[in-house]
Amino acid sequence: MQTLRASKCGLSTAQLPAYILDVIDALTKAGYEAYIVGGGVRDLMLGLNPKDFDAVTNATPAQVKEVFGRRCRIIGRRFELAHVYSGRELVEVATFRAPPKKEVTSAAGMILRDNNWGTIEEDFARRDFSINAMYYQPRKGIVLDFCNAVEDINNKTLRLLGDPKTRFEEDPVRMLRTLRFAAKLNFNIANEILEVFTPELTNLLRDVSPHRLYDESQKLFTMGHLNRVLPMLIDFGIWQQLFAEINPTVTTFIERAAKNTDQRISIGKTINPAFFYAVLLWELFLKRSEGYLAKGVTPAEARAQAGLDVLKRQGTRTIIPRFAETFIREVWEMQTRLLNPKPQQIAALSNHARFRAGFDFLLLREKSGDTNTQGMGMWWDSYQNMTSDEKERAIGQYNRQRAKNRRKAVTQDDVVDTRVQVQAEIEPLVNEPETRNRRTRKPRQHQENRTSVASTVKGEIGADHPILKRRRVKRDLAEVVFGPTQ
Repeated sequence: MQTLRASKCGLSTAQLPAYILDVIDALTKAGYEAYIVGGGVRDLMLGLNPKDFDAVTNATPAQVKEVFGRRCRIIGRRFELAHVYSGRELVEVATFRAPPKKEVTSAAGMILRDNNWGTIEEDFARRDFSINAMYYQPRKGIVLDFCNAVEDINNKTLRLLGDPKTRFEEDPVRMLRTLRFAAKLNFNIANEILEVFTPELTNLLRDVSPHRLYDESQKLFTMGHLNRVLPMLIDFGIWQQLFAEINPTVTTFIERAAKNTDQRISIGKTINPAFFYAVLLWELFLKRSEGYLAKGVTPAEARAQAGLDVLKRQGTRTIIPRFAETFIREVWEMQTRLLNPKPQQIAALSNHARFRAGFDFLLLREKSGDTNTQGMGMWWDSYQNMTSDEKERAIGQYNRQRAKNRRKAVTQDDVVDTRVQVQAEIEPLVNEPETRNRRTRKPRQHQENRTSVASTVKGEIGADHPILKRRRVKRDLAEVVFGPTQ
């Protein structure tokens, strides 16, 4: 172990937010050791902006609860932790852990319970990556480095502490963390990890809870380097473990959506991780919908049932929460509504709660080369930037174009009917009854009406004239009063 001055590592209390200093000071004042550990220290040394900070202490979760009272909540069974609230911020406080006296593991070697308290030296040995094993005491201005982690940071190398295969067997999620850190930090993975990181080893992820895998997938989607990590998921065999039936290929649509997600994160915009799940599962949804349509199911029912089937199947790998499933299905349903909206509903549709997500999805499809969008992605994009008068003119123009397209479709149907009739005249091989078609019957009705009108004008009333078909009612003329009445 080496003790380094925080200033030489580029660390100072001025970089730290008040909430983490509040937790460290409270634990220290109560007589316990307290350090900042993990990704917060690593990111500060790399010049990055940490999303959060974690603390570690020699106080047990129950003792942390005594220090912070109502501000603390103890969570977890496998790894018991204390969540401490400082204002609106949450700090995860862990207790120094020691190697278990009696290991509680699964048949594959995964740790099922790990709540044995120990010293800081024992806690270091339980950490996964060297770059996450530096302990920073801001008030003392020191950094404890047990494994030359500073050197790994300078060399941009991702290295596991201990035997990589054993560490992966203890917690298979570390395979996901390896790829996430390598993509996020742009670090090289150490050779000893690459030697054991095989597709066969990724089968251990089947033993991990689908709920936990969903949480890890969200971290992949929101880290800001999604486009870089997707090919790595395929190369290392992780893709097949996370996504049930999705073809392990980064399509143009998926790649563009990943880049768009990373760009939004880089400029500080919020994202919904469920949106990328909607992108990944889109092709499966379309295939499933086509299957139901082929069976004669109505389009609305086909889309609804296809969405349920696809999400249920994905739930065998990563269980998507109910609210996220609802969001995904609404985004898919918005595609149909945005492609062929009724003119009188365009204004209301643009104010729909899921309009923005549905529009982004449609525009990404269009920019990825999907011709089924019929250019409506750009139309909606232009519509949002128009004034009220311009929107009215755009809707009017859209309505006229829509009517024109309908007339073209009707004309094409008439041409097809004519071809069928001509073919029947040329080849009268089978005597079939005359086709009762509205289009062929309407001209005949018009001709009859013209004939009846012409005959009426000439003073000739035929037997089939409508006036002769009226029911005559006999009246008693004695009861009829002629002339003015008083």
